[in-house]
Amino acid sequence: MRRGRYSATAAEPHLMVRLRSMVWGPAEFVGPPPFRMTAKGILAGCLAAVAIVGSTIAGAWYGIPGPAAGEGGLVCAALLVLYLCGVRAGRALIGITAVLAVCLALETPQAAAGFVLAERGRVESGVVTSVEGGPADVSGGGRYLCSVIDRDGVPMKVRIWRGCEQTTRPGDAIAVVYDAQGRVPPRGAEGGGSALDALSGLGGWLAGLVSACVVAVVRSCRLSVPDRGHRPPP
Repeated sequence: MRRGRYSATAAEPHLMVRLRSMVWGPAEFVGPPPFRMTAKGILAGCLAAVAIVGSTIAGAWYGIPGPAAGEGGLVCAALLVLYLCGVRAGRALIGITAVLAVCLALETPQAAAGFVLAERGRVESGVVTSVEGGPADVSGGGRYLCSVIDRDGVPMKVRIWRGCEQTTRPGDAIAVVYDAQGRVPPRGAEGGGSALDALSGLGGWLAGLVSACVVAVVRSCRLSVPDRGHRPPP
């Protein structure tokens, strides 16, 4: 009985170390993180971020529905997760990185549309035909939504919220920015800026994704040979 208790007690620290290694990564280094692992983490995070944002912008620019909606970004996020699994990063860090990558992929389509409109959009005046929504409209996000017709009297397929305010009334003129090639839906011209301004809202997601990827790769550092279940000969 005593030998059994001693064996179980001795095995507990090893079990906890192994469990912590699986969840957060082994991080088998002393002192500053190895430069090689840090460089690999930065490279992987930057490549994933560029691929997620770049594929969505390309989809919006060329009018390809799947990538423009962020589907290409989700594929890139999945490839990043597979890479982290391949280097056997900690499970928790893989999960955190995956969440950040998916959020970036879902946030990018609106920014990509703004990028395209900033690059090749033209501003024209439209006429408001009706105003809906407001703070009480939960489905509309509390925004005022204007139905607009263009200068030829053709109704727009989307409702405009930028520049549509509480004081806006039917018959008012509202500035709308169009894509010259018709590949991106029009939106209100209010708040328009440069192409970089359109992507500035992704800065936090990009920084978070690269940071999480660096930590995951650095903590996957192993100096010892993984235990494959082989026992040394007696």
